[in-house]
Amino acid sequence: MDAADQVIRYAEHDGASIAWSAIGRGPPLVIGGWWCSHLDLDWRQPRFRRFASGLAEGRTVIRYDRPGTGASDRGRMPPSTLDEELAVLEAVVAAADVGRVSLLGASSGGGVASLFAARHPDAVDRLVLYGTYARGADLAPPAAREAMLAVVRQHWGIGSRVLSDLFMPDATAAERDEFVEFQRRAATPEAALASLAEVYAMDSTGHLGEIRTPTLVLHRRDDRAIAFALGRDVAERIPHARFTALTGEDHFPWRGDADAIVRETRAFLGDRVEPARAVDGPDPATQGRAPHLTEREREVLRLVARGETDAEIAAHLVLSVHTVHRHVANIRARLGVPSRAAAAAWALRNGLI
Repeated sequence: MDAADQVIRYAEHDGASIAWSAIGRGPPLVIGGWWCSHLDLDWRQPRFRRFASGLAEGRTVIRYDRPGTGASDRGRMPPSTLDEELAVLEAVVAAADVGRVSLLGASSGGGVASLFAARHPDAVDRLVLYGTYARGADLAPPAAREAMLAVVRQHWGIGSRVLSDLFMPDATAAERDEFVEFQRRAATPEAALASLAEVYAMDSTGHLGEIRTPTLVLHRRDDRAIAFALGRDVAERIPHARFTALTGEDHFPWRGDADAIVRETRAFLGDRVEPARAVDGPDPATQGRAPHLTEREREVLRLVARGETDAEIAAHLVLSVHTVHRHVANIRARLGVPSRAAAAAWALRNGLI
């Protein structure tokens, strides 16, 4: 399966349908537990798609939406405890039927990923934790936590905007508006409030010391959402964990120097990785010899990079699907890239979108 393709499937747990997806091919890497995610909407974001596709080079990347959020059963409320989160993750791993897995737990997903590793040491090869914390009570003073919950409880629209400012400090106004809309589509006000309450209530201190799986902890020094010291604290609680400090203030791993996170993760998992390359600005591999694309090909590439299918692009540009397919093939040939995802990554690096 090409990393450009995402297949969404469903697992059953306690009467609820859990949406999960797989991209790529190779040893499994399971990512999940985000407080606010949506398999389809995330995949339509070029930055996120490039990040996930980078992890899927030589691996099968498995993601899922928690019950009550995203593409999962919206008639249920999200898990309210780490044990409930664990049961959901166990159901997804069982449905994927891939044997031993590696885990990437980011942000609030670090709690369930680390608990899975502690409870199922024989089922986990490697554990990577990014931008996470041991105790939700350490994220902010009690008054600040209560104020944030009150904002979300009283007006999810305002709450989602406050959270976008926290999670994406360097984003443009348009990007923040998009994330506000994403949050509203990914969760109802009730589900968002329940998820945020669990984020603050989460406590992993009881199991982090029991982890025997090789573990890498990554944290950006100026993370605005989860303080750098909290990431170091997680690493100190896990026996023999490796801690790597990264530059940047963005909390989401697919923003800022996302390539650094992909490189560190893949290297720790034992994958061959390319030397470091800047995330932003023109692609050094094409500087001085940028391939010529027609204006129509550039239009098509912009839509590919936004996650649209050939059929959607055809409708958008009033073309036949066959014509769009031919344009995409020509674009890949001109750029010398092997897949749609690689073409989308080229467009992002070279400022086409």
